Amino acid sequence: MKCTSCKQGELTPSFLEGQFRSHTCTNCHGNWILIEDYVAWKERNPEFSFDESLQYDIDESKQALLCPVTGTIMRKFKLSTTTDHRIDYSASVGGVWLDKGEWELLKKENLAGSLNSVLTTHWQRNIRTNSTKDNFAEIYQDKFGEETYTKIKALREWLYQQPNKADLRAYLLAEDPYSAEK
Repeated sequence: MKCTSCKQGELTPSFLEGQFRSHTCTNCHGNWILIEDYVAWKERNPEFSFDESLQYDIDESKQALLCPVTGTIMRKFKLSTTTDHRIDYSASVGGVWLDKGEWELLKKENLAGSLNSVLTTHWQRNIRTNSTKDNFAEIYQDKFGEETYTKIKALREWLYQQPNKADLRAYLLAEDPYSAEK
């Protein structure tokens, strides 16, 4: 098979870290992994942990990649909220393309043992939800300033723990809480 990323190298059979089957590009050193091989290996080695202390360089393909088996466009899946890197997945084959260094990134992010989970709708939805929360937190911090934002978050947390929170909110929002007029 030709490499889906660099289109110059051949995908030769190999074992990723000597653990499970993959095909490695002879040119760019990316890896093509079938999820079924990964899951079968993982089931046989449930206690295995990966060394996360390696140094690495990442070559990430930004363009859409074609599945080396079917020639169809692969989907890009985000790994986590802490990195912008995405891995490519072919649903029709159940294969994942990892650019050079992405396996090491998965290990660093403590995701090498969860590769199949990263490809789920649930995982991707959680990333979007957490990214949205992080974006709003950044907007509020920029708008209010760090000190005020920290205080208002603490006040908000305290308020939501109170049994009479609706009355407390009404009191806070009233222009004159001691007046009978609105």
